[in-house]
Amino acid sequence: MFDILAANTFDCANVVVPPATEEAMRFYKSGNILWIIGTLWGFIVPLLFLVKGFTGKLGHFSKKCGKNWFFTIVVYLILSILIFQVLNFPLDFYAGYIRLHDYGLSIQPLGKWFYHYGIGVAITLIFAIAFVWIFYLLLKKSPRRWWFYGSLVSIGILFFVVFIQPVWIDPLYSKFGPMKNKELEQRILSLASKAGIEHGRVFEVNKNQDTKLLNAYVAGFGSTNRIVLWDTLIDKMTPDEVLFVMGHEMGHYVLHHIWWDLLYMGVISFIIFYLTYKVGNFIVKRHHKYLGFKDISDIASLPLLFFLFSFFNFLSTPLSNYVSRTMEHEADRFGLEITRNNQAAGEAFIVLQEANLVNPYPGALYKFWRCTHPPLGERVDFSNHYCPWRENHPLKYSEYFKK
Repeated sequence: MFDILAANTFDCANVVVPPATEEAMRFYKSGNILWIIGTLWGFIVPLLFLVKGFTGKLGHFSKKCGKNWFFTIVVYLILSILIFQVLNFPLDFYAGYIRLHDYGLSIQPLGKWFYHYGIGVAITLIFAIAFVWIFYLLLKKSPRRWWFYGSLVSIGILFFVVFIQPVWIDPLYSKFGPMKNKELEQRILSLASKAGIEHGRVFEVNKNQDTKLLNAYVAGFGSTNRIVLWDTLIDKMTPDEVLFVMGHEMGHYVLHHIWWDLLYMGVISFIIFYLTYKVGNFIVKRHHKYLGFKDISDIASLPLLFFLFSFFNFLSTPLSNYVSRTMEHEADRFGLEITRNNQAAGEAFIVLQEANLVNPYPGALYKFWRCTHPPLGERVDFSNHYCPWRENHPLKYSEYFKK
């Protein structure tokens, strides 16, 4: 990934990576413990539904209340999701509210946190009712090929969610609007024009009333595609640093990373659906008396399918992380090539490190299982050494730049 480093023996910038503070290391270590607990709990909860046929009893109750096939699914989803949320609430509350406040990373009022939590539960319930019945219809109509058709449907659903999320879901949590700093906005739009992005949409999100964390990202595609900046990032970074961050995000857009990510997730979904189909049928045949349902097409099988999906998705995490890190690294390269400001790039990463309490050089296991981005220390090192334009070497992404 970082083969270019060996080719350039001179420094393009001289940004020193500060060691992680004691507080950052506590946050890093406690985060690892929380991740382990959260991962294990994520497997335990669906298993609790399967103990002594509880899910079968819940399914039988749902049939009595629902009367017909569709409303049986609706009743089961409402009951199971509410139980699921109750079981997960202590961990969600600690991770999303208590821990972030303890480390000074959140200033969100308790009432607002509960409001956002309620929105999340409602969205989960709505999407479950809107889409889960489709998979059970496939299970019922095509017992041997449901995994194939289900994976296709999941890709379509993912496409739909990515399309509507920036417009309908994200604004439920924060206020999106145009940038307040018009001079900086014009510089960003000029950079976008250089990257071949016409009529670019840059949104500033009002986050400084809730958090001290910094973030920027690309969301949506087609008519809903936009680059999003948190106002906390604008407040903490210099204009040149913000421009590099924007160059990075433009790289995701120009290099079609959202499409590549959808393609990757489509391939992974085929594999996971097939493994779930094989293992799920085996388990039901062997243990249907204990589980409380005889057929995997019964809505009572949902906790089993959820567990298997979660397990196989967990096994794919290292590969998914690697794919994500590769795309993030190429977006860094794109940002450097379009801005040619290595010093600002390196300093932007340092701002992120200090504001978000990041360990710049995490351990190998952390990188393998949890890093969706290259570690910040590596990104600073790359910024310090990658500048082929200084010796008139060809740029990897020059074809995308307009003069």
